[in-house]
Amino acid sequence: MSVGEKKLAEYLRESRAGWAFTGAGVSTPSGIPDFRGPDGLWRKWDPERVSTVQAFRERPEEFFSFWMHRFELMARAEPNAVHRLLARIEAEGMLRGVITQNIDGLHRKAGSRNVLEIHGNAWTGTCTGCGTRYELEWMAARVHELGVARCGCGALVKPDVVLFGEQLTPDFQRAWEEVSRCDLLWVLGSSLQVWPAAELVPLAARNGAVVVIANRDPTPYDDLAALVIRDDLAALAAAVARELGLEGVV
Repeated sequence: MSVGEKKLAEYLRESRAGWAFTGAGVSTPSGIPDFRGPDGLWRKWDPERVSTVQAFRERPEEFFSFWMHRFELMARAEPNAVHRLLARIEAEGMLRGVITQNIDGLHRKAGSRNVLEIHGNAWTGTCTGCGTRYELEWMAARVHELGVARCGCGALVKPDVVLFGEQLTPDFQRAWEEVSRCDLLWVLGSSLQVWPAAELVPLAARNGAVVVIANRDPTPYDDLAALVIRDDLAALAAAVARELGLEGVV
C-alpha cells in the first residue's frame, strides 16, 4: 500500500459529499478500448469521419459500420474491479455517486445507483423523425440487415450518445451543480481533454473540494490535484478496497 493509496482511502472516509468522475480508462480492463491511449481509437480512425453529428447525418453507413459492433461489445462487457469498488463505496456512503464520460452502462451494471451519464449511453436510440425509442438489440439487427438503423417512419435512429458537435446530456447540468458543492472529486481514467466535461475539475478546485486524479498519463489539471496517482486502476481499486476493509468487493 503506497502513501497515495492510504491518503485516498483517508479522503474517502472523511468525505461527506464526494463524487467520482470517470473516463474511458475505467472500462479498458473490461475489454473496451479507450480513445486517446497508445492503442486508442482516435489513433487509428478520424473522429471527424465517424463520431460527429455531421458524420451520422451525411455518412450513416460509415457511422454505423464503425460504432455498432463497438456498442455490442459494450453490451457484452462485464464490470471490473473499479466499477465494483465505486458501487460499493457509494453504498457505504463515502461517495454520492458517479459522473461518467463513458457510454457503456457498466457503472449501473456494477450496482452504482446515482450515475450521471453526461455523454449518454449506447443501450438505446431515438428516431430523428418521430422520436420513437429503440433498444440496442433492435438497432443492431437493423444495421446488420440494412447497414443503418432506420425507423418505420423512414428517418434514421440515432444512438443516445453525445457526438462531437452536440450538447451534453441534461445530466451535465446536475453534475455541475453537484460538483459545485462537493468536498471530494476523484477522477479516474480520464485524460481530461474533452470539453466541457473537463471543466468539472477546475470547478471543484475553485470551490474548495479535494481533487484526486488517478490516471495513467499526465492531465492538464494535475496541478490542481491534492493527490495524483499513476497506478494501474484495477490494482489501485484492490489496494483501496483493502485499506477500507472491503476486500471482498474486488
